[in-house]
Amino acid sequence: MLNIGNHISAAGGFLAMGKEAVSLDANVFAFFTRNPRGGRAKKIDEEDITKFNAFCRENNIIKLVAHAPYTLNACSGRENIRQFAKETMADDLKRMEYVPDNYYNFHPGSHVGQGVQIGIRQIAECLNVILLPEQRTTVLLETMAGKGTEIGRSFEEIRAIIDKVLLQDKIGVCLDTCHVFDGGYDIVNDLDGVVQQFDNIIGLHRLKAIHLNDSKNSMGSHKDRHEKIGAGNIGLKALTGVINHPKLRHLPFILETPNDHDGYAGEIAMLREKYIE
Repeated sequence: MLNIGNHISAAGGFLAMGKEAVSLDANVFAFFTRNPRGGRAKKIDEEDITKFNAFCRENNIIKLVAHAPYTLNACSGRENIRQFAKETMADDLKRMEYVPDNYYNFHPGSHVGQGVQIGIRQIAECLNVILLPEQRTTVLLETMAGKGTEIGRSFEEIRAIIDKVLLQDKIGVCLDTCHVFDGGYDIVNDLDGVVQQFDNIIGLHRLKAIHLNDSKNSMGSHKDRHEKIGAGNIGLKALTGVINHPKLRHLPFILETPNDHDGYAGEIAMLREKYIE
């Protein structure tokens, strides 16, 4: 089965998100843990979550890939911003325990001129503060396009962060197709080679989810502008190759394309038709 879904608004609560996913024929989905452009989070409604967990079991929703807000920067040059990232992520991971055994994805951050090695060290320091042995959530580092001073533009940078994390069983990776393409990885003409490179450098056992997006930009542009499936420079054929790749096909695929409800439903239906059972 193709495990596919999209980003769903958390405004109506968990049960509302689950119902939206089912209406799209999704069996996985993503949501922002709080305001993606701020830091405020809704109060946990335990009754809503109890109903949601039951709804997921009844409707075969198998995985959530929660997303941290964009405002976090664990490798900022300012200590107060790094502290905000630690506090927010620690709180998010406590909240994720209400929906255990899922994923929490975040953008590693931007070193803002401090240098890559300092940025990598600061991100790992953040993770070593927030990760706890008893947590049931796996935290995912997202591969980035490399605009500005972003950390995570290469598999080597992601691996360098992972190597400094103490609780190795709590850390994984989310690969974004738009980001790696914009970052210079040729998933159109050499997907097998990119997958092998990922395995050699990071290890495929670390890859837990894929953000499936087309790109408005050319390969290596380092710009990070998502496009609808089949309407960008990656193209439908290449993205169909991703969902059917023998080493990737079992993963949850999350659409982050510029779409509305009907658009996501159409993309999910199209990709299900392209998936080889």
